Amino acid sequence: MSDQEKTSVLQGFKAFLMRGNVVDLAVAVVIGAAFTNIVNAVVKGVINPLVGAFGTKNLDSYSSCLKGPCEGTGDAATGVRILWGSVLGSTLQFVITAAVVYFLMVLPMAKYLARVEARRKAKEGAHEVIEITELEVLKEIRDTLVAQREAGQYGRDGGQYGTGQSGTGPGGR
Repeated sequence: MSDQEKTSVLQGFKAFLMRGNVVDLAVAVVIGAAFTNIVNAVVKGVINPLVGAFGTKNLDSYSSCLKGPCEGTGDAATGVRILWGSVLGSTLQFVITAAVVYFLMVLPMAKYLARVEARRKAKEGAHEVIEITELEVLKEIRDTLVAQREAGQYGRDGGQYGTGQSGTGPGGR
């Protein structure tokens, strides 16, 4: 590769990294990783003990035997087991994570964006109302002037301000 191609590749890579989407994605991954620890702690510290009130404290120990005999644990286990407890635990973690993300991030952001949009539309609406009002006033003025002209109120017939009297102007001189 020539020096010019290397510079071009490095400039392209730098432009790629500096795009807003890549930086936002990197921040989201870091926050998501930290948030996963919080969710895991909630599941282990709150959800598992609640489930433990009705059965075992560890959801991973719930299983069903599909083909017996199902004896032993770990690598020494015999039979075919369906470990539905671990699926349930993972599902709970997902639902909790999705709920927290929705209620603490997505919903407030959507409400904020809706308020910003409503303000923008209100400003545009007020501007349109002003324009429509001005247009209506101008139409009314035009219609009044046309009506006055048709009624002869400007003295076009030689009379004094539409009265039909002869004269040269105010005061009749």
